[in-house]
Amino acid sequence: MYYIESERLKLIPLNYEHLLLCKNNRPALEKALGLNPSTMVIDAFYKAETKDALQNFWLPNTKLYPELYYWYTSWEIVLKQTNTSIGGIGFGGYPDDYGETSIGYVVDQQHWGFGYATEALNTISKWGFAFTLLKALKADTQSHNLLSQRVLIKAGFKHTDSKNGLLYYRLPKGNTLAP
Repeated sequence: MYYIESERLKLIPLNYEHLLLCKNNRPALEKALGLNPSTMVIDAFYKAETKDALQNFWLPNTKLYPELYYWYTSWEIVLKQTNTSIGGIGFGGYPDDYGETSIGYVVDQQHWGFGYATEALNTISKWGFAFTLLKALKADTQSHNLLSQRVLIKAGFKHTDSKNGLLYYRLPKGNTLAP
């Protein structure tokens, strides 16, 4: 099984079969990945956003682009110390003609405040920027989500715009604070 890791985390990209397991039986996915069962606490808004991404982006695109699934899926954020999933992170697809793609993440509320989101973001950014085709990462967050804004800034992203209650950020290649 392919994964990347940092000091405290392992990031596992979910292939199409993993995503089907995730959709139908989350505990079965964790077992298939060799993880201990998780008890994640995720806000209802982000649960709905994740469900939508699973159904309308990750599943169709990992099936359509199996050789590029890393760019179209959720990567499990696994805390190595307990071998449990504490969230997910992923790209918004293969980089476009300008060499850009988006990135998003969610972390179990029980694990907020320990730097795991920043560590995961730095780790996956470093992985993505190892590909010459990726020139920049984009992210957005709600204007009231101060924790997510802090994660993006700590990872080197710069605020670029604000519209309709969303703040937009960008991280060009070479500006990453990844370890």
